[in-house]
Amino acid sequence: MVQIGYTMMTEQAGPRELVEHVVGAEAAGFDFSVTSDHYFPWLRSQGHSPYAWSVLGAAAQATSRIPLMTYVTCPTFRYHPAVVAQKAATLQLLAEGRFRLGLGSGENLNEHVVGRGWPAVDVRHEMFEEAVSIIRALFDGGHVTHHGKHYDVDSAHLWDLPDDPPPIGIAVSGEQSCALAGRLGDLVIATEPKQELISAFDRHGGSGKPRVGQLPICYDTDRDAAVARAHDQFRWFAGGWKVNAELPHPDSFAGATQFVTREDVAESIPCGDDPDAFVAAVRPYVEAGFTEVALVQVGGDTQHAYLEWSEKTLLPALRDAFG
Repeated sequence: MVQIGYTMMTEQAGPRELVEHVVGAEAAGFDFSVTSDHYFPWLRSQGHSPYAWSVLGAAAQATSRIPLMTYVTCPTFRYHPAVVAQKAATLQLLAEGRFRLGLGSGENLNEHVVGRGWPAVDVRHEMFEEAVSIIRALFDGGHVTHHGKHYDVDSAHLWDLPDDPPPIGIAVSGEQSCALAGRLGDLVIATEPKQELISAFDRHGGSGKPRVGQLPICYDTDRDAAVARAHDQFRWFAGGWKVNAELPHPDSFAGATQFVTREDVAESIPCGDDPDAFVAAVRPYVEAGFTEVALVQVGGDTQHAYLEWSEKTLLPALRDAFG
């Protein structure tokens, strides 16, 4: 059985609206939720980027059943890993065990704001591995002192630590990150339905652990309007993560995607209100071995209509197809 999730996309809605949306997702019957963690939107047309951890704290109090997860937090530049461990432990307590900490190596778009530059990918992966190790050590309890290549921790200790610390998910895009995820992660995170990522994760120790994917969609009863909205707000998705990780500003994404057409977007993002098209888009994730798929409805002001349609039409269709 594949679980279907809801995405709180911080780039396209304000903080109060995001909490209202996840309350609606819980009522509609989504199995879990995830939250992006940005400082900038991808494109100016998205128009938002509140602090994800404040939103998550409010969501933990406003909901009672639906699991929460960061998708994903970067623990290397904006946030020191010791601080990530503290806020993740706190959120797990607020959510009464419903929180999972999704981590990734980040994007220049969000991390450049602290003025530390944006090193080569190998250095970023090295920093990421060290950061995950620090978070793991703090979740184990006790006092942690660490003097590594990239981070110093001086006698840190989590005074409010849940009995069951949040599981750690690690975002992957290739062999190196899959090896880290298999060794240090409790679950794997990916945004493309590539079976080779799942195989690499399993090969490096991830066998039997959850694997969570994400898929952008654009529901609207007017398919042309859905395609236009997806193009306006989500054409950045066409760049792929090797490009998306490097660009520093929404205007950079606008320039890089200026020749992406509506037809290009409609080929990769299911648009309209035909549930069969959405089922077909989820199927590659299921066939690749993903156990959970979080859907991203494009357009912050379309969430209420999407949630109503999901409860009545989309979720039943997905469950009929995938259990």
